[in-house]
Amino acid sequence: MRGKRLFIAVFLLPPLLLYGIFVVSPYAQAFPIAGTNWSGLSPTYDFVGLDNFARLLDDGYFWTALRHNGLLLVLLPVATIVLGLFFASMISVGGRADRVGVHGVRGAGFYRVVYFFPQVLSVAIIGVLWKQMYAPNTGLINGFLRGAGLDGLAVAWLGDPRFAFWCVLAVLVWMNVGFYVVLFGAAMQSIPRDLYEAALLDGANRLTTLVRITVPLVWDTIQVAWVYLAIIAIDGFAIVQIVTDGGPSSSSDVVGLRLYKTAFADGQFGYASAIGVAMFFLTLTVAVMFLRVTRRERVEL
Repeated sequence: MRGKRLFIAVFLLPPLLLYGIFVVSPYAQAFPIAGTNWSGLSPTYDFVGLDNFARLLDDGYFWTALRHNGLLLVLLPVATIVLGLFFASMISVGGRADRVGVHGVRGAGFYRVVYFFPQVLSVAIIGVLWKQMYAPNTGLINGFLRGAGLDGLAVAWLGDPRFAFWCVLAVLVWMNVGFYVVLFGAAMQSIPRDLYEAALLDGANRLTTLVRITVPLVWDTIQVAWVYLAIIAIDGFAIVQIVTDGGPSSSSDVVGLRLYKTAFADGQFGYASAIGVAMFFLTLTVAVMFLRVTRRERVEL
């Protein structure tokens, strides 16, 4: 027994130690730093108490960024989950019923690869790719619009405050929906096809079977997806920083990018840490809230 414990300790302690040093320690250090006016480079600093948190209440840039995160928190999970369920349903049980029974559409394997493809690309590549697609003169989107004779709709998508945020939202949905198509599709494989066949015999259409059969039986998976997407919505730093850098005029700014600029551009690490601490508690609250709101009785077969 002692040899077994020693064996486990040898393999567990090094990764736990590294995790504690490089992940837990920076998080823990943010709390005391949030109560100072540290610039990030100076060896000296003053303790300012809760002044940094009081400053948040009057920071217009912070509240603008937080409002954008709030919109992402509402729209990103809903759009991604709805599209993911629809595509997964079509791939798994969207084909016409025949002698074999209910099955997916023709070419389901190909569609799974296509939908999952964004997951093999890094965030940096996705950001640069879409930034070029949105380019006003050479971008694929405006090129398509001009080719279709819709020159009036070809605008500077990332340069117009009316569209910049929605362009970022579209990228976030595109880059995440494929993963949840595969995730929901895997969950649907455990649902007996007899249920779908019985529903079709009773005259139920595809939408009814999706809402009344599929969703209740994969609800646990949907709940997990909702929490993960909520965390992505609260962050959103990488894509926003690459595609729009928060502009124009902070029209697509998010809290993660505001924190980054406050620390590394303005040299206010104390205030940036206060933003990080506030977002830590906000993320924790949202995760708990989503788990409670979406909690329901498990449907068993």
